[in-house]
This record gives sequence, C-alpha cells and structure tokens, in this order.
Amino acid sequence: MISVLIADDHPVVRAGMRQIIDADDQTSVIAEAGSGEEVLEATARSPFDVLLLDISMPGPSGVDLLQRLRAARCQAAILFMSMYPEDQFAVRLLKSGASGYLTKESAPDQLVAAIHKVARGGRFISNSLAEILADTLTSDQDRPAHETLSNREFQVFQMLASGKSVSETARELNLSVKTVSTYRTRILEKMNMSKNAEFTYYAIKNGLID
Repeated sequence: MISVLIADDHPVVRAGMRQIIDADDQTSVIAEAGSGEEVLEATARSPFDVLLLDISMPGPSGVDLLQRLRAARCQAAILFMSMYPEDQFAVRLLKSGASGYLTKESAPDQLVAAIHKVARGGRFISNSLAEILADTLTSDQDRPAHETLSNREFQVFQMLASGKSVSETARELNLSVKTVSTYRTRILEKMNMSKNAEFTYYAIKNGLID
C-alpha cells in the first residue's frame, strides 16, 4: 500500500484528492496538512511514501519545503500538484529534487498513475512537460530571461510583477524587506530591467501571470 500525505491549504481540494486516492486499492491517504508548518510536523511524526504538495501555502511554501525536506534527506517522493501551468515552475522544481509535477486540471487517473510511478522511484512527466524539458536543452543565449533566475528569485519576480509591493512580498514569503529588496535588485540586473513595471509587462507577455 502506498501511503500519501496531502498538503494543500484548501480543505475542499484536499477532500477531492483524498477521494481519488482512497478509491485506488493500492494507495491510501495517511494524513493531511494545510500549511507548511503542518507538513513539517507530519513529516516528523511518521514516514510516508508520497507527499502530494501544493506550491502556495501559508508558512513555508512548497518550494521552500522541497529544499528543506531534501536537505533533511527525506526519502519520500515529492509530487507537486498546482494551479500554476507547467512552464512556470515544473522544470525548476524537478531540477531541485521534485519527483513530478501535475496541474490541478489533470484527470483523476493521471493523478493516481503519477503517485504509483513516483512511489516506485520514478519521475512523472506529462507529455507537455516533456516538450518543455526538451526546450531547456537549447543554449543559454536562447533561454528566456526569467529562466536565468533562481527558484526564490522567480517567486519574488512573479509577486512583484503581479503588483505586490516589496513589503507585501516579504510578508507572504516570510522574508525581511531588506532580503526581498536584495532579490529585486538581483532580478533587475539579471533581466536587464530598471523598474517593476517592466516585470509586469514581461510577465504578461510571456504568460507568467494572469
């Protein structure tokens, strides 16, 4: 039996995932978490095979949790399931140690198949994600500017591009205003920009924000 920990801050979403997972006779949900802190607590309480993890949650984000769990040598497969399109986060997360990535628009049978695959030690990659990964093999000079950003820089970039202030971004990411300001300066340099309005224009043009 494959044991699964569901981590999502929306109870209705967790309930839907639990129903799909428990309907399969080889998978079982052993715990749920609604925040980053609850994920860490559940991880410390008992082992599990697969962590089904959302990117955006209160407390440490899914990106932060991935880094912390991998640094702590957590052996569970970490499968992200998010509302964000694959081209925004999937490649970054896979390179950082994630076992797979699904959008919340995925079919129920695809979710179960993904859990089975990552539980066996494999990586789950959809056909569309496979094409995105192939595109990343192009030379660095052909890469879009946002792909030169680190995971954290990309998070900050998205939030600033969506209109959030440095203070709001710092509060949501549990960082200091000074740290976010440093990230902002670094992003401006990497993307050859001078102000936040350019972030917004670039993000909309490249489909990185709604």
